[in-house]
Amino acid sequence: MKAVLTGHSKGLGAALARDLLGRGIAVLGLARSASGLSHPLLTEVTIDLGDTGALARWLAGDALGSYLQGAGCALLLNNAGTVQPVGSLADQDPAAVAASVGLNVAAPMMLAAALARMPVAEKRILHVSSGAGSSAYPGWSVYCATKAALDHHARAVALDAVKGMRICSLAPGVVDTGMQAEIRATPASRFPNRERFVELKRSGQLSSPADCALGVVNYLLADRFGERPVDDLRHQV
Repeated sequence: MKAVLTGHSKGLGAALARDLLGRGIAVLGLARSASGLSHPLLTEVTIDLGDTGALARWLAGDALGSYLQGAGCALLLNNAGTVQPVGSLADQDPAAVAASVGLNVAAPMMLAAALARMPVAEKRILHVSSGAGSSAYPGWSVYCATKAALDHHARAVALDAVKGMRICSLAPGVVDTGMQAEIRATPASRFPNRERFVELKRSGQLSSPADCALGVVNYLLADRFGERPVDDLRHQV
């Protein structure tokens, strides 16, 4: 079993990498910067996943196929993402919108398509989604739309019923990461729901990256994975 993990250098991604490596699962980490992790089963590729041209060129090579050679099961965890740009429509820089869609939507879909072409008997794809994919928030039109896109992508891929392929777009809950700090630092004028997230931190309601990673990987490896193309980790017993 081998895993491909995006955004592995910090936050939930780093916790996911540690959890997978701790289980003896090899990890190919894709991120803009190195993680600082040192493990014989970890391979790192420095790449800006928001640059779809760069990702397309990397996928056109043989690096992914070489890494997955001999694997009986391949895991893809599309974790990398951004909440930016935040604000009402007139506040959004079009270039920032394009970058967000590239990172949050295009990259996961490109990697999923590339994995589907690999000669591996079993493939499991997990999109790290959000409650924002099903609930709209003022100031988060781009983030909500991109997470909804991942959810619907998983639904459609599941309907393809490809042999050996399972997929789920999973909301992990609210995790105490740098993204949450970024949200709390956003002016209320751009994100009216800011105080709710401030209160979640103040009241200790954020899950730790390590605890969340444990739940996500357990979910990914469970026999039931893929039964629901869209799910929420908080709804699991």
